[in-house]
Amino acid sequence: MLASASARLGERADAEALLLHVLGRPRSWLFAHADDPLDTDVQTVFEALVARREAGEPVAYLTGRRGFWTLELAVTPATLIPRPETELLVELALERLPQDAAARMADLGTGSGAIALAIASERPHAQVLATDASADALAVARRNAQQLGIGNVRFAQGDWLAPLADGRFALIVSNPPYIEAADPHLAQGDLRFEPAAALASGADGLDDIRRIVAGAPAHLDAGGWLLFEHGWNQGDAVRALLRAAGYAQVFTAQDLEARDRVSGGRWQSA
Repeated sequence: MLASASARLGERADAEALLLHVLGRPRSWLFAHADDPLDTDVQTVFEALVARREAGEPVAYLTGRRGFWTLELAVTPATLIPRPETELLVELALERLPQDAAARMADLGTGSGAIALAIASERPHAQVLATDASADALAVARRNAQQLGIGNVRFAQGDWLAPLADGRFALIVSNPPYIEAADPHLAQGDLRFEPAAALASGADGLDDIRRIVAGAPAHLDAGGWLLFEHGWNQGDAVRALLRAAGYAQVFTAQDLEARDRVSGGRWQSA
């Protein structure tokens, strides 16, 4: 059955993930049991999930789980599915947060809480504020924090910088929407099932990034950093936005595929 499902999906990893989800088994179980017959009830559930994946539903939504950084996170259709390339944003944030300092940082548009929780898990002395406009997404993020036992994150609902009120932070991070509204990829693959508000942002994909770049200085400590993820072809544009807004030490970092992925700058004014 696993071979048949793999052929249907064109991807053995997806078939394995669905089967192990139904069975409640670790991947190591497959080494000795891949050819075991399935109980009728298990087979029925597995077949239904394979059919849904065949129709395009993301594996992460079908299993309700996705690994990110060192964490296993719950995800739902209310949240963007965490992706490996976003771990670069976590790495760059950790470089700017002292290991033992009680620094304050904010994660805008937290979704499942992936970025905030990954950073908080590595910097237990940091005080992390995770925000999102979606109450449903925040419920998922809160549940992830509770299940992972990460206690140095608090959550607030609101649009981008609004929940920060008059607070100031050593670091603000975000993985905002950055896809062009007319991009045909939005109607293809997993993106069809993810929340549109977490994916697209205006004609050039930069509407939300503009708001974050313009608004963050009012919430950054002197010398504080703003870091955000963006599209592979937006590096030049976002660096120009950062410089025009008065940020210093503006940079872009590339992902493992040598594509522009994360940009940022340092706010020097008090």
